[in-house]
Amino acid sequence: MKKCNTITILITVISAFIAVGAAVVAVVLFFEKKKKDEEELEHYLDCSIQ
Repeated sequence: MKKCNTITILITVISAFIAVGAAVVAVVLFFEKKKKDEEELEHYLDCSIQ
């Protein structure tokens, strides 16, 4: 019984780390895309003014 609990806790901890890592990656990608979109808009506006 104790071995089963240890394996369950280990799997839970690993799953939690994977979930946190996935959330961090999602946030970073979101902000990178937002930054890229803003740069493209700024470039478009600069070109349209000239």
